[in-house]
Amino acid sequence: MKVKIHREGQNIIALILAGLVVINGVLIWLAPVGVWASVLVVSIILFLLVLNFFRLPHRHFPGDRDGVVVSSVDGTVVALEEVMEDEYLHRKVLQVSVFMSIFNVHANWVPVAGEVTEVKHHNGRFMAAYLPKSSTENERSAVVIKTKGGDEVLVRQIAGAIARRIVTYVEPGEQVDIDDFIGFIKFGSRVDIYLPVGTKVNVKLGDKTIGGVTEIARLK
Repeated sequence: MKVKIHREGQNIIALILAGLVVINGVLIWLAPVGVWASVLVVSIILFLLVLNFFRLPHRHFPGDRDGVVVSSVDGTVVALEEVMEDEYLHRKVLQVSVFMSIFNVHANWVPVAGEVTEVKHHNGRFMAAYLPKSSTENERSAVVIKTKGGDEVLVRQIAGAIARRIVTYVEPGEQVDIDDFIGFIKFGSRVDIYLPVGTKVNVKLGDKTIGGVTEIARLK
């Protein structure tokens, strides 16, 4: 099956491939067999990891879409708690956070269908994304989506210790669905989703999620 590569990774993959070809070509010409063979194996593994990172799988949620909240990303649920959200919603909400490792696909899906009402980027630090403070202190992008039922859902794309670029595709006034992409985070981090208190959550800490497919909650 043909592997589709996300547009955010096409130039990076081309540069990495070119660099690895040059390095290995020089080593094959100059270095002993044991040296260049070892470097070649490491180069292949590295290239496959980057290829997997920027892979763009085709996904479609198979179940009932009425009120569904899907995971925005592939990863592991690292936070599930009631918090006070003061930047946008200014009320108590349920926070569901999913951490992505370098081994996960890093495309970000829209978690709920509705209208984008606000998009804003915040400069910040680059702490490890699994730390609780990363939600409010790290480089991040915030997207508020108002569902057809009137619920407001906040999505935060958060940079991590390695990630240095957050890309957000949606804009205020745009109608979005759970099959759409909300953006991309390059090289590891997390996504927080803030839901109304009382929302039925269908995941627990440590659960693995699949972006655009795993039902993490169901709005009332």
